[in-house]
Amino acid sequence: MAPAWLIKDKIFDLTRPRIMGILNLTPDSFSGDGFYPDRNKALERAFLMEEEGADIIDIGAVSTRPGSSPVSEEEEIGRLMPVLEEICAKIRIPVSVDTCNAKVADEALKTGAVIINDITAGKDRRILGLVAKNKAGLVLMHMRGIPATMQENPFYRDVISEISQFLAEKIIAAKKYGVSEEQIVIDPGIGFGKTLEHNLTILKKLDDFSKLSRPILVGLSRKGFIGKITGLGVDERLEGTIAAIVAAYLSGGIIFRVHDVKEVKRALAIAEAIKNANPGN
Repeated sequence: MAPAWLIKDKIFDLTRPRIMGILNLTPDSFSGDGFYPDRNKALERAFLMEEEGADIIDIGAVSTRPGSSPVSEEEEIGRLMPVLEEICAKIRIPVSVDTCNAKVADEALKTGAVIINDITAGKDRRILGLVAKNKAGLVLMHMRGIPATMQENPFYRDVISEISQFLAEKIIAAKKYGVSEEQIVIDPGIGFGKTLEHNLTILKKLDDFSKLSRPILVGLSRKGFIGKITGLGVDERLEGTIAAIVAAYLSGGIIFRVHDVKEVKRALAIAEAIKNANPGN
């Protein structure tokens, strides 16, 4: 069983696999599903993901695909807030915001978001203080470099050991800023400064990260490594995504950040039944 995740003083149930639905408010999403500037389509997508069984909606207004460039704080807020305000007012499941900007995080938490998903793992320490103050959930992700350059020959002597050490240090840093350990989820950062071989090693040895005693979130949906294996474009990676997620679940992952909520939820129901089967019957 995964360790408890505390969000706003409430335990988020992780006795079964959970799905974090992706809502991209960008014009340049790698998967071609960016809804900016069509606010109505973005809202429809969020409500559909909730209906299909998403446990969390994760909203991001800045692309973090390999080679992407940052946008201004004002642009990120301008893309995010009109949609976030309406989603937080109407949706019944927790809302996460994918940002590494403290001002954006502050505005999001004031609006009703209860999780900050930070791909820089608290590089801006102000985010850690905000999470502590608001008793929000926090996702700390590993990334080698920055999105614009992270895939330029990434190198590790021991990818599992180095990611584990990085995340352990970030957990300690968050706690120094008042974030309780129970508020933290870790993400090894598939595709963020990793080669195909690195990604496969992480997935095969995912349970090694359980030594950090925090729930493990994995973002695999439609990722480039699936395309490298299958030779398929981003719009043909559903089967590969499902296979990778099931493997990750059986290896220790518990939260899965996905585009295709309905399909992944059905697949995980089967994987969960197999994992929990009583061999004595």
